[in-house]
Amino acid sequence: MIYLCLLPSKPLNMKFGVVVFPGSNCDRDMYDALSYDLGQEVTMLWHKDKDLGRFSTDDCIILPGGFSYGDYLRCGAIARFSPMMQSVIEFANSGGKVFGVCNGFQILCESHLLPGGLLRNGHQQFVCKNVFLTNETGNVYKIPVAHGEGRYYADEKTLDELEANNQVIFYYCDETGKISTAANPNHSTRNIAGICNAGRNVFGMMPHPERACSPVLGNTDGQEIIRSMLMAEQLVH
Repeated sequence: MIYLCLLPSKPLNMKFGVVVFPGSNCDRDMYDALSYDLGQEVTMLWHKDKDLGRFSTDDCIILPGGFSYGDYLRCGAIARFSPMMQSVIEFANSGGKVFGVCNGFQILCESHLLPGGLLRNGHQQFVCKNVFLTNETGNVYKIPVAHGEGRYYADEKTLDELEANNQVIFYYCDETGKISTAANPNHSTRNIAGICNAGRNVFGMMPHPERACSPVLGNTDGQEIIRSMLMAEQLVH
């Protein structure tokens, strides 16, 4: 397990925007994690707005967890057509960073910014607990999940391409880092918990790193996940 510095980070030359949809319920969690725990500049973005003019491609737009538009039709299917999402898609296609968590991951797949989709959990039950994740570095993180439709699925060709291109950013594992069926909370294909696009500027994951960023909560593993994915370029300058 990785334990990180408990003091907020110094602000970097990077701005974050958190999109708020009707039914979002993790937007404030994400705002607090970025602003208070990581010391970053954050703006809340309303789903009916379109203007991302204050952001450059060095910045990041975040799609938070929740139940956008009540998850009618399919999770994320309606949010994909919101005015703000049209701007987010353009932003991503221009090279800007976009990060979707839980429902945000579902929206990214519905928007075709990421391949595959998220299906009903294999055991047909909502899951809410801490799980363990690992990545290509071999690090292990303890991060909460809370979802009913988190089972990642894609065809075999897409799955092979994702793994060949190192686009699987997190796998479900046990506390020792072993990837196994027993450690998979939703029967996700190949234990996949998160992926990125080929350009490595669009990221999606079902677990909630923003819920593991505060020492008050007894877990700061989420800070390292957010830093490594979204702020790596700024941290080396």
